[in-house]
Formats: sequence, structure tokens, C-alpha cells
Amino acid sequence: MNASRPPETSAHERLYRNLRQRIMLGELPPGLPMTLRGIAAEHRVSMTPAREAVRRLVAEGALTLSSSGRIATPELSVERIEELAALRGLIEPELAARALPRAHQALIERMAVINAAIGEAVERHDAVGYIRTNLEFHRILYLRAQAPAMLAIVETVWLQLGPTMRALYGRVKRHEPPRHHRMILASLRAGDEPGLRLAVRADVTHGLRHLGTEGQAAR
Repeated sequence: MNASRPPETSAHERLYRNLRQRIMLGELPPGLPMTLRGIAAEHRVSMTPAREAVRRLVAEGALTLSSSGRIATPELSVERIEELAALRGLIEPELAARALPRAHQALIERMAVINAAIGEAVERHDAVGYIRTNLEFHRILYLRAQAPAMLAIVETVWLQLGPTMRALYGRVKRHEPPRHHRMILASLRAGDEPGLRLAVRADVTHGLRHLGTEGQAAR
């Protein structure tokens, strides 16, 4: 008979997943200070699961922990943003190319529906909805790559960028879904691997490079 998981473990896992999603979707702004006591109280758990969830998120780069014990969401430097943009530009085109042979028509149509939902989020000025649907657009394609190690790395990059993506959304005035998404869909329909790689690379780096350029100009 399988033993049930200890309550503390279950509470830690729920809290970890909840905080992880909120950070990845940009629900928490960059540099937001937190305390273990505050996290525990907000989520109605004891200090032990709060401490363990924070430990895991710090290890993933989703939270920062200072030598004095201060917990915060990351405030990324221009150099860090450029590094993470470069990682996306390297790994995501490869994932898309590996997914291409398995990108059947139903998947492409599903991506087109998600892209329309991105447009609806833009019209509502819904930053979190925009980030959620934008990541879903990419994730359902990358899942077809059957490359779990690469996808895990990309999701960690998304996690570290979550608060910054929210800040970026506020600076870049969007009126429609990202234009490179149309290129991605067209390349998938045509079975065009070079075009797909180019479109994905442009899509995942364009906004971040813009933010990095803004940061340099402000110095």
C-alpha cells in the first residue's frame, strides 16, 4: 500500500507551483519584496512549506535571496536580459525545428486559435492574459519536439523573465498579436524549417532586445 504524502510536503508543492506560475506570468512585478512570514500567511501554510518553496524558486532564479535574508522577485540588469534573450534565441528555434515534423494541421489550427486569444488580451490591456497565452502558443509547439531537457531549460528562462516581461508589456504599446506569430504559423503550414527558425528567433528576442536597448539609453 502506498503511503500518503505528508501534509507539509503537499502544502509545499502547492505553494511552490502557485508562486512559480504567478512569477512566470508576470503577476508579481520586478523587485517585489517578500518575507517568509508574509508568504506563509497569505497562503495559509506554516513556515516550513514556505521556506522550502522559496528555496526551490531561488535555485531556479525566480526569486532572489540576499545575505540578509531579503526575498524579492528579480530585477534584471540589461546584461542579464540580453543573456536570457540569447538563450531563448538559441534554444527555442531548435525546439521549433524539432517539432516541425510532428506539427500536424490540428496543432497549427490550435496555435492560430491561441494567437487570436492573444489579440483579445491585447484589446483588454490584460498583461497577464497576454503573457499566459503567448507562452501557451510557444509551449504547445515545443512539446511536439519531444525534447524535455531543452523545454525545461526554456521554462526556467521564462520563469526568470516573468516579472520583466510584465514590465516590458507596459512599455511596448501593443495593438495586435506579435507579428512574428503569423510568420511562425505560415512556416509551419509550409513545412519551412529555415523560415520557422528565423521567425521564432525574431519573435522571442525582439521585445527583450528592445527592453535592453531602452535600459542602455537610460544610463
